[in-house]
This record gives sequence, structure tokens and C-alpha cells, in this order.
Amino acid sequence: MDVVFLSRLQFAAATMFHFLFVPLTLGLSVILAIMETQYARTGDEDYLKMTRFFGKLFLINFVVGIVTGITLEFQFGTNWSRYSEYVGDVFGSLLAIEATTSFFLESTFIGIWIFGWKKLSAKAHAAVMWMVALAGSLSAIWILSANGWMQHPVGYVIRNGRAELDDFFAVIFNKFALLEMVHTLPASYIFGAFVVMGISAYHLLRKHEVELFTKAFRLSLTVGLVCSVISFITGDLHGIHVAEVQPAKLAAMESHWETQERAPILLIAIPDEENERNLFEFGRLPGLLSFLATHDFNAVVTGLKDIPKDERPPVLITAVAFKTMVGLGTFFPLITFILWVKRKKLMESPLLLKIMVYSIPLPVIAIEAGWILAEVGRQPWIVYGMMKTSDAASPIGGAQVLVTLIGFILVYGLLGAVGYFLMFKHARKGLVSA
Repeated sequence: MDVVFLSRLQFAAATMFHFLFVPLTLGLSVILAIMETQYARTGDEDYLKMTRFFGKLFLINFVVGIVTGITLEFQFGTNWSRYSEYVGDVFGSLLAIEATTSFFLESTFIGIWIFGWKKLSAKAHAAVMWMVALAGSLSAIWILSANGWMQHPVGYVIRNGRAELDDFFAVIFNKFALLEMVHTLPASYIFGAFVVMGISAYHLLRKHEVELFTKAFRLSLTVGLVCSVISFITGDLHGIHVAEVQPAKLAAMESHWETQERAPILLIAIPDEENERNLFEFGRLPGLLSFLATHDFNAVVTGLKDIPKDERPPVLITAVAFKTMVGLGTFFPLITFILWVKRKKLMESPLLLKIMVYSIPLPVIAIEAGWILAEVGRQPWIVYGMMKTSDAASPIGGAQVLVTLIGFILVYGLLGAVGYFLMFKHARKGLVSA
């Protein structure tokens, strides 16, 4: 049993499960803060009711997300000890800052929010939720800084046989990390908005608390539209930077084999990695890959054939993840714009409401696809251009990793099923459970 493969599989399973909950925590916290601010500003009881209702979903989601996040970080010591030994001075400092500041700040303010309903004024209680949202987003920023460093390492020196932190500000202002932040955080807010819109649409279709759920829908629609546009624009900027620092990832994203000018985008491509070609191609759009990479339709884009085979990422997984993310990332601004136009006639648009009910999981699918693209597309490097994944795993037996992998899947599967069942049950009941 290959210990590197099993360790990668275990980390991927834990990460993807964790990211079923983290983006919703970030997104709902911002929307709850807006709802409660509206209540404090206007005194409208509908905003208080919706804050309490969606607040329960937020708390269920937050609790499950905590458990998965803690075990995820432990794997750097258990499964990836060589990685931690080599780059821990840089990577570990960012995780330590996140845990000792942002995470505990978020948890503390959530406790105050839960128990402060009757002890704080409406304005003070709303301010607490804003602190929860701020701390949650700050926590994500530190994590994304760490990941951005793995994608494009800067601010370090090799000393005593390991990477040591040399320029802290270069690390936290790493362009790759900053682009991840302005792309990933809005994506999380989109997920929160779609959850609120989808649940509100479900109750509007059944004519439950029409005025309240119309307000909730419109409020979250504003967040969803603005963040969809931001995420779309920053995704384009991120693509340009990926072309600069990770050309192999860009080529794999589009199953692009030959270095050429006016490189095309293929709407559908089935890669044949062994023979360095595509088995099937459909929808060739000349020049669009060059434009994606440089904003110049005539630019040269490096093909996979000009990249050593042992430095190429898995092409099929990377390409499917990219096209999934881009397809959904295009859908979000389109559907939210249509809804914005129809926002005053929601009850007259049952088809759009049904679409939003079924669209609830789409943002998290896009987020998961984005992380698959980021992490699989970086392979075979665990720290791009610096340390290969095969050199980073702990010197342990594959059987040990297999046992813990099975345990993770069973425990996380049960935990996730319970968490989502409770959220689904609460969302379906509506205000009677608030």
C-alpha cells in the first residue's frame, strides 16, 4: 500500500468534508450580521425572526465544521511530518496565528452571541455577530495565506537544511494568496446567500410567511449578486497569475498539449495522458486560452508536452474541476441578475423560485471543484517548485494510514449525515422551529 497515495487520499477526504461546512459558516455569518443590523436599525420584528431562524442553521453548521477542522490540522504531524519538518517554520507560523487569534476570537464571540440575546441591546448584539463574521473571515485569510505560500513560496531562505521564514510581510502579501482571498471569500458569501435564497424560495412556494421570506430572499440576493460578480472578476485575475507562476496547471486546466499562439479553449475535451493528446474534442474557441492567460488573444501558451512528465499534474481531474468551477461561476451572476430584475415579482416567478431551491448546493460544488483544481493542479509539488509530495509524507506504514482513512470516512460520514439532517429538518419546518 502506497503511504503517499493513502495520505493524500485521507487529507483530501478530510479537507473536502471540512469544506462542506466552512464556506457556509463564513457566508451565513455575514448575512446574519446584515439581518440583525436591519433589526437594530428599523425595529422590524421580521428581521429578528429571520436572524433567529437562520442563526440555528449557522450554529449547527459551525459545530460540525469545528470538529473536522481540528483533525485536519493534526494530519500535518501524523501523515506529513517530513513536510512539517522542512517548511514548518513558515507554514506553521500562519496556522498558529490563525488558531490562537482568529479561531478563538470567533468562538468567543459566538458564545456571547448565543447567550447574549437578553443581556445585550439590539445594536450591541448585532455588533457581536459582525465580530463573528470578521473573525471567521480573518481565520480564512490566515489559512489562505498558508495555502498561497504552498502554491507560490516567497519570503523564505533555505538554512540548516530546511525552509526558514525570512520576510513575514512577503508571505502575507503574497500575490497568489491575496488573489485566493478575494476569490474564495466572495465564493463563501455566495454559498450563504444561496442557502438563504433557496430556503426562502421553498417557503415562498408554499406561501409560508411570505413577507418575511421575501425580505430574507431580497437581502441575500443583494449579497449573492455582488459577490458573484466579484468572484467572477477575481477568478479571471487569478487565472492570469496562475499562467505566470504555474504554467503546468494552466495547461492541464484546458488539456492543452502543444505550445502555440492563439491557444484555444475546448468546451469539452477527454485527455489521453499516456499518448499526450486528447481522445475527443468539442467546441474549439481559438485564442481564448491565450486571452485567459494574458488578456492577449495572440499570446503563446506553454503546452504540456514542453513540461517534464514528472512535473505534470493529473490532467483529467484538473480539467474537469476547472470546467465545473467556471461553468457554475458563470451561472451565479447570470441567475442572480435575472432574480434582481424580478425581485419585486418573486411570487409571480415560481420557476425561478424552484431553480433557487435546487441551486442550494451549487456554490459548495463550485468551491469544492475550485479546491480540487488548486490542490490537484499543483501536483506533483506539495510546495510548488520546492518540495514534491512524494518527499513530504511521514515514514509510517500504509496499513496505519488505511485504518485511519476508513475511520475518518465512517465517523465523518455519520457526523455529516447528522449535521445535514438537522439543518434540513430545521429549514423545512420554517419559523415554527425558530
